[in-house]
Amino acid sequence: MEKFSCEIHIDHALDMFVAENEDFPIMDKLVNSEKLSTKCDYCEEQAVYIVSSK
Repeated sequence: MEKFSCEIHIDHALDMFVAENEDFPIMDKLVNSEKLSTKCDYCEEQAVYIVSSK
């Protein structure tokens, strides 16, 4: 499972991941090429982070 998040929604993305998966997530910053085409799962801004499982 992966969640993409902008700077504003990263706390919410982490909380939702833990609530849904009952596990600690890994948070990585997207590289520039990934940022160009990836939107935040919670708004229309460009994603900066990806939250995923181990």
